[in-house]
Amino acid sequence: MTSPPLRILGIETSCDETAASVVLRDEEGRGRILGDVVLSQLEEHSAYGGVVPEIAARAHVEALDALIEEALLRAGVTLRDIDAVAATSGPGLIGGLIVGLMTGKAIARATGKPLYAVNHLEGHALTARLTDGLSFPYLMLLVSGGHTQLILVKGVGEYERWGTTIDDALGEAFDKTAKLLGLPYPGGPAVERAAQAGNAERFDFPRPLVGDARLDFSFSGLKTAVRQAAQSLEPVTDQDIADVCASFQRAISRTLRDRVGRGLKRFWADFASVDQPALVVAGGVAANQTLRRTLQSLCDEHGFRFIAPPLQLCTDNAAMIAWAGAERLAAGLPADGLDAAPRSRWPLDSEAKALIGSGRRGAKA
Repeated sequence: MTSPPLRILGIETSCDETAASVVLRDEEGRGRILGDVVLSQLEEHSAYGGVVPEIAARAHVEALDALIEEALLRAGVTLRDIDAVAATSGPGLIGGLIVGLMTGKAIARATGKPLYAVNHLEGHALTARLTDGLSFPYLMLLVSGGHTQLILVKGVGEYERWGTTIDDALGEAFDKTAKLLGLPYPGGPAVERAAQAGNAERFDFPRPLVGDARLDFSFSGLKTAVRQAAQSLEPVTDQDIADVCASFQRAISRTLRDRVGRGLKRFWADFASVDQPALVVAGGVAANQTLRRTLQSLCDEHGFRFIAPPLQLCTDNAAMIAWAGAERLAAGLPADGLDAAPRSRWPLDSEAKALIGSGRRGAKA
């Protein structure tokens, strides 16, 4: 679909990164990042071993205006030159979402530009179209601190959840494993570094739901097994920690090989006419190189193209939010009003049955 070139300002404040970006979508639907700025709050939260929502929201307030100015400067544009504003409005920490969405509303109101209140997960889902020009449909494995899902991406705004976690998300399992082993926050990179010196064969950790016909995931039992192993070794040595981490990653890799492999087979069955099927991995855990190698090998076996975003686009960023806004605008989807509300919970597939965390705020996954 051809459309006029679009320049979109994106704002991301859903968790512990404050980010702003300007992205171009050209007439042929190709994307280019013109200016991109991300400010991590790692130092503010590291002492607490996790994200403190109140600290995160305050840091967004202090940094966001300057980051937007910097993104516009790097892109060589002004607010008059942009075609729309896209701001994350969920899911995430409600305080941070309020900061980013209110800022987006203010800019939209002042400039007369349309506002797109973007689902953060949709940003992840569409990133492969920004970086690789991928065509629909394709399969996405979303692995982050809050979500582990296998999602069929059929089109802009069209998503079908094939599998989700029934307990912990994969990123959460990494963080909790790191914490119980005394490794620093964030847990994912710390576990990956420690595992490089470890013996992955030392511990035979469980691989939950392997062999199950469903495409869902479970990691709480694996996390429990890691805790029990660590307690049996006390006091643990550096080599013990390395071996636990390596064995943990091995169990994760084998779990994903089974779960995602079944998803690839289903995709082939449902979309036999697709020329070059693709699996996209997205989310913060997608930066893990061991898991990337596992998924690459799996895709090679099943005849899939494997697409992993650049590392800087795995974690929270505003380029994916700007791109999601551009895709929605180009597809003719309506802009959001200034009454758009932030949503701490916002599943991509609203028709899928909630497996965990369903309450008055809606389904978690």
